[in-house]
Amino acid sequence: MAAKTDWNGFAVAPGVEIGTGQAFVLFAGPCSIESKENTLRIAQELKSITSDMGVPFVFKASYDKANRTSISGYRGLGFKAGLDVLGEVKATLDLPILTDVHEVNQIEEVAKVADVIQIPAFLCRQTDLLIAAGECGRPVKIKKGQFMAPQDMYHAVEKVRSTGNDNVILTERGASFGYNNLTVDMRSLPIMRQYAPVVFDATHSVQLPGGMGGSSGGQAEFVAYLARAAAAVGVDGFFMETHFDPSLSKSDGPNMVPLSHMPHLLNQLISIHKLGYTGGLND
Repeated sequence: MAAKTDWNGFAVAPGVEIGTGQAFVLFAGPCSIESKENTLRIAQELKSITSDMGVPFVFKASYDKANRTSISGYRGLGFKAGLDVLGEVKATLDLPILTDVHEVNQIEEVAKVADVIQIPAFLCRQTDLLIAAGECGRPVKIKKGQFMAPQDMYHAVEKVRSTGNDNVILTERGASFGYNNLTVDMRSLPIMRQYAPVVFDATHSVQLPGGMGGSSGGQAEFVAYLARAAAAVGVDGFFMETHFDPSLSKSDGPNMVPLSHMPHLLNQLISIHKLGYTGGLND
């Protein structure tokens, strides 16, 4: 397999570049949209934090979490209402937006609001979804499936690039390690970075899928450790879900970073990232 190692950095939104070897990009926000008020509040706080620290920032929230453990799991406000909230965040706070898509027929409408289209980990092999995302013209961020070897993500990248869209990002979010557990192989970061800029998902990497019976658990106390390790390896961005009070979050609370902890963690990552090496595997 011939890897594409000559990719260039690109703008995911005006003023926000990834893969340039400079500052990392932060993709952050709540797991799902709980209400317009709460979403705007979190987005405003994140904008304030990242602006003060000079961290390029893309706001993330999902209008629909389609892969809940249980039928009773909270999914969000739904397609139209959720997109309306994301549109208001974008217009009111002048923030770029990242959100997930789950079906081909969602992409056209989502691309009118989102600056970056995210492919969920469970769907990273869905050829039609990847091609449709590439064809919409937006940067495409693909999360590596928990069941995927890092070198196999080359094929997901090439599916998007077959549309003529070279603006692809890969995301590490841990690999299945027995039942209800994930582990992170830090080797995956430089391996996948041969193919595209790489983002480390620090919060889903400590998730315990289905670990609470009808919902997923998590070990948020390990987020900072793994994020610092990824910064030292060398990545182009970080993905983190956050909330004012994770215990009140309607989804993924056990693996979230409290918003009050975000400035301290980002300061650590900035310092370490400056030392992180992102050269080729054989350099």
